[in-house]
Amino acid sequence: MKTNISIAMIGGRGFVGQEIISILNNHPTFMLTKVFSKTAEDEVVVGYKKSLNLKYSLLDISNLKLEDVDIVIMALANDESRPYIKIIKKDYPNIIFIDLSADNRLDDSWDYRVPELSAKKATNFISNPGCYASAIQFSLAPIKNIILGRVSSIGISGYSGAGASPNEKNNPVNLKDNIIPYSLTNHLHEQEVSKHCYKDISFSPHVGNFFRGILITSHIQLKSSHTVKEILAIFVNFYKNSKLIEVLTDVPMINKVTNTHKVLIGGISIDNSGTNLTVCCALDNLLKGAATQVIQNLNSASNLEELTGIDYE
Repeated sequence: MKTNISIAMIGGRGFVGQEIISILNNHPTFMLTKVFSKTAEDEVVVGYKKSLNLKYSLLDISNLKLEDVDIVIMALANDESRPYIKIIKKDYPNIIFIDLSADNRLDDSWDYRVPELSAKKATNFISNPGCYASAIQFSLAPIKNIILGRVSSIGISGYSGAGASPNEKNNPVNLKDNIIPYSLTNHLHEQEVSKHCYKDISFSPHVGNFFRGILITSHIQLKSSHTVKEILAIFVNFYKNSKLIEVLTDVPMINKVTNTHKVLIGGISIDNSGTNLTVCCALDNLLKGAATQVIQNLNSASNLEELTGIDYE
């Protein structure tokens, strides 16, 4: 096993990229050696403490020199990664890829991987899951075999989920005293959940006037009557070996999970029929919804313990 594993990041000036850099500062094996940007050539990579002089290289398809790189983190927006991946695969066939975008989440040739829900070691082509999709799957995976019919999930995210570039969903004027619904049908994360966890799903996302964190509330019909105690026991048993996932009796709160690597599942309620279940899940969209899972997945691909470098206690 290599003592230092070299990582290049393509993109990465956004919120998630900065969280990845922060985690890499404390990782004993991963070393960030190259970072590419379209707009920040020769600027110092702020926040990376292992190499204070690391600078951005120009992101140009003819400028991808990766001879000593083991891993490439694709941190570009949706629909931007494919040309770069194609040329890198051709020139450097042994490199491990992880793509943060949605581009390969429905592609069977890529390894779509939610760490706690995947029993297999990561491959060399990893598609990192979406933040909303992760929270929904954490809510459904333990009980998906006892669900009847369509699940309806409602999500609210901090405006960091809308990205760093100015747009209507992170505009302070639009957000003032407000919650903004968007992409109310066919959201990409709905498609993820449908393909990889539970097929019959409806999802409605919203963005609120706070920076980070996600809360998902899922309404679920069960095949037969259950008590809250029974459902709680299923969740506790399912996640008993997952150190980042905590099952609560209370409703999980966004302000209890922000700036942590944790997932909080709770608010488990059942109506008088015993068949209509509500489950809530909260996580930090920038960390466990994105950057934390990047590191977990790359640890797996590199034959390291999955929580290496992740300070979760």
